[in-house]
Amino acid sequence: MKLYELFQNIQKLNIADREIKSITDNTKKIERDCLFVCVKGNKFDGHDFARSAIELGAAIVVSEKDLGIENQIIVNDTRECYGQICSAWFGYPEQKMNIIGVTGTNGKTTTVNLMKYILTQLGNKVGLIGTIQNEIGDEVLHTENTTPFTYEYFELLNKMYNADCKYVVMEVSSFGLVQKRIGPTKFKVSVFTNLTQDHLDYHKDMEDYFLAKKILFDKSDLAICNIDDDYGVRLYDELKINKISYSNCKIADYYATNVNLNANGTEFELNEKDQKYDVNIKMTGMFNVSNSIAAISTVSNLNYKVGDIIEIISKYNGVKGRCEIIPTNKDFTVICDYAHTPDAIENILKNVKQYTKGNLICLFGCGGNRDKTKRPLMAKAAAKYADILLITSDNPRDEDPFLIIEDILEGIKDEHVSFKVIVDRKEAIFHALKNASKDDIIVLAGKGHEDYQVLANNEHIHFDEREIVKEGLKLI
Repeated sequence: MKLYELFQNIQKLNIADREIKSITDNTKKIERDCLFVCVKGNKFDGHDFARSAIELGAAIVVSEKDLGIENQIIVNDTRECYGQICSAWFGYPEQKMNIIGVTGTNGKTTTVNLMKYILTQLGNKVGLIGTIQNEIGDEVLHTENTTPFTYEYFELLNKMYNADCKYVVMEVSSFGLVQKRIGPTKFKVSVFTNLTQDHLDYHKDMEDYFLAKKILFDKSDLAICNIDDDYGVRLYDELKINKISYSNCKIADYYATNVNLNANGTEFELNEKDQKYDVNIKMTGMFNVSNSIAAISTVSNLNYKVGDIIEIISKYNGVKGRCEIIPTNKDFTVICDYAHTPDAIENILKNVKQYTKGNLICLFGCGGNRDKTKRPLMAKAAAKYADILLITSDNPRDEDPFLIIEDILEGIKDEHVSFKVIVDRKEAIFHALKNASKDDIIVLAGKGHEDYQVLANNEHIHFDEREIVKEGLKLI
């Protein structure tokens, strides 16, 4: 591709046009006649590698300052510029499809998967970008990040467009927004689910975290905000674009009344303007009422009928690792959920508690090399509703699992709750199964869809809680 084509929507160049063989911001992917963009990260600054890039054959270096080298292009923001370059490289795929974004701490995965299901059943081919996996229609693609890195993101959008996707539904992470991975993407609709403590190892505080999420709505035609959440109310009040509110407990543009929760699903009445609709979903919990309303309100604002959407949603079976019931053929229940924040732990346990006839047992741990301040808060949240806590490991990474658990225990030192520490997560699950009684519900919190555990030096071992439960049941 010609250099001038890549920059036609960015800035005029005072350098000779030439053919560019490839584009990258990754020093490991530099090749002859490529364009290398110097991006500053947390640990490495691409500007420091600019001269080496030229020596390795790069045709052009894009930087934010004069590096004193030939064939350099200076821009104000290399991250922003790289997104624009990647968009041009793949033929501006983001402009050719209807892109829907969902951001927030909790609920993104369920909401996005539910949207894809509805839009597909309405006769569309849909792409999905998310935490569990990426999808192009029925094709499943592995993912390492909730929001892919810039080049991979536009490459994926291009594949979706070439596969005739009309819509793309995607989870948009705060990391992806701050790091400008989505480039110049404009969103037809964007949804804000909620904001609770998470990622404060990356964001300096909750205000910084909120402002990161808010970036999405500067790129959106329509905002749909959850006003059950204080940050959702603030966002709704601050936005100057077209906006819609939704709620599962307050009067809003879309809101729920007469909610009936049970172990196998939820019934509620959806209120929209002067219309009322009976909704029946196979997912349980007030948070799934909220997720369902988010999906319904989004799709209905794409000019589809609410009645048709509700009929489709009644057939949806839920998302792997989100309040997922693992079959046991026993007189107790095992639920697997991705809850890994204080708010998520509280939400899942509060909702499950409503239909627990025996003891509610919560097994959880906390990730290593992540926000330490949420560890005691997760324990305190769990102690509010669980009858028994089993405190164990999650993804310890490079931290000592025992020290992580010490941080967790700080949250329950003043709580009157029965707990047991079993560091090995597999053994902890076996213990829970062996000691469960009739009508007990065991919530395995934290891993959800993950089928691995992350140990020291980023070692990933296979760890699927569905398989472990099956193995543990044989020992009873």
